[in-house]
Amino acid sequence: MYLRKNLPQQLATGRLLPLCLLVLLAVGCAQKKDDAQPLANKQLPSRFGFGRPATAAQIAAVDIDVRPDGQGLPPGSGTVPEGRAIYATKCASCHGATGVEGPYNRLVSSDTSRAKAIGNYWPYATTLFDYIRRAMPFNAPGSLSNDEVYHLTAYLLHANGLVAADIEMNAANLPKVVMPAEDLFFPDDRTGGAEIR
Repeated sequence: MYLRKNLPQQLATGRLLPLCLLVLLAVGCAQKKDDAQPLANKQLPSRFGFGRPATAAQIAAVDIDVRPDGQGLPPGSGTVPEGRAIYATKCASCHGATGVEGPYNRLVSSDTSRAKAIGNYWPYATTLFDYIRRAMPFNAPGSLSNDEVYHLTAYLLHANGLVAADIEMNAANLPKVVMPAEDLFFPDDRTGGAEIR
């Protein structure tokens, strides 16, 4: 069989099907033979020719986690009134005017609702700061300054009845806020099975 000028007709009548199957089989066998070689026998490049090591400043920019004990909290402070104003501008459209209405997650717990919220479900106050700083507002995550995050944290903790209205929230007192649900959470220290370290 050889290719003629009327290739579309040959394709339509199936005359090239045996040839195509033969080519696919040969390619598949060659690929399988290459895959059968152990990885240790393959010569891998030391570099792949893209990227570069991250600088200390680049690592610091994304190393922003805050632990339950407050380690990782940045300098700054915030108050409830300032937090209320920021909330109205940057948060209310998603969480409602008072943090109860939604349409997205409820932030403020109430006696009439058992829905999970900051005041009745979150185990650590520092987690609130950490989450707001890295993920909010939804349309511009990471855009808030540290002081703005402290303001919002103070406001939301106050709205949940956990801190006084005149508190100045900062790295020293935020880890000391006792959350009602803290005792409902505990470290998974089970042993005897598949353990994650």
